[in-house]
Amino acid sequence: MHISSNFDSGNIEIVSAEDPQDIRLRIRPDVGEDAFFQWFHFRVSGVAGESLVIRIENAGEASYPAGWDGYRACVSGDRDSWVRTDTDYQDGVLTIRHLAEVDSLYFAYFAPYSRERHRDLIAACQTQPNCRHAVLGETLDGEELDLLVIGDGDPAKKSVWAIARQHPGESMAEWCMEGFLTRLLDRSDPVGREILARANVYAIPNMNPDGSRRGHLRTNAAGINLNREWDKASMEKSPEVLLALKAMDNAGLHFCLDMHGDEGLPYNFIAGADAVPSATQKMIDLRVAYEAALQRANPDFQTKHGYPKAAPGKANLSMCSAQLAERFGALSMTLEMPFKDNADAPDPVNGWSIARSRLMGAAQLDAIYAVIDDL
Repeated sequence: MHISSNFDSGNIEIVSAEDPQDIRLRIRPDVGEDAFFQWFHFRVSGVAGESLVIRIENAGEASYPAGWDGYRACVSGDRDSWVRTDTDYQDGVLTIRHLAEVDSLYFAYFAPYSRERHRDLIAACQTQPNCRHAVLGETLDGEELDLLVIGDGDPAKKSVWAIARQHPGESMAEWCMEGFLTRLLDRSDPVGREILARANVYAIPNMNPDGSRRGHLRTNAAGINLNREWDKASMEKSPEVLLALKAMDNAGLHFCLDMHGDEGLPYNFIAGADAVPSATQKMIDLRVAYEAALQRANPDFQTKHGYPKAAPGKANLSMCSAQLAERFGALSMTLEMPFKDNADAPDPVNGWSIARSRLMGAAQLDAIYAVIDDL
């Protein structure tokens, strides 16, 4: 038996790997003072026919230990199809159980979205006649920060932005972005055509390529949480945010959706920017209309469960959605998806999945279309 994580987005430390029924591991923390951790991704080889018992011993010290309650780990033999497997959390230890039917299995916190697939996505999109690719600059590890621009570039049109994966371990965000882009670039889709008749769309599919490759949960190569840098971004600590902001300033911004995942809540929901100092009733009404349209388009979305609302004028302007709402007077929101499952419509085999994340991304077009004339 062999266990490894020396690959794109890999993360695990081996305590003991001598007995397939007593594998003991630890998650490696992100770099940085806060040392976030919860993301894991590793391969177990040479185990066909074995009933694996894998214990992650430091799960109770993770960034969001409450997120383990009701959670089931993802497993794949081909790295394409991911299913959930028996998982329980007790006394600070996450125990994963799985009957291995093939020699090598991959386990992950959520279905990974690789850097190679990211490059495939960029390459496929930019071959479409109405899509251009630009590199905004380089990260601290020398990775490229990719921007896709969809539309004819008419400066009189509105500027619609979508970004994903500020927190690299939230891989469902880039699956969601893939669904969004695939539908938008489908020239037979009437909703996408109507949006592009009114707007140019700017998409950054992966805001944190360094953290994604390193197997981080929440931070970049400098150990910085990018979603707390939007009021103080620098090339030294958070070039990803500074480069994105410069591009937004140049292109303008009437709308932005920031795609994320939430460790604890088993629901899809939106966190708005209603509490920014400059919030208007129109901004709040647009957010409500967007949510209603999204719920009609995709019943996996709901509005009952979500984060507590900040008091008026007390929004955290270091966060993307709040900073952009304040900076541009725009409709700016954070979409959250679960690591676990949608408790309102559970899937016992897949939980919240690649397919459902992609469909959630595609449904954003219906919601954008519902409000675009009022942005």
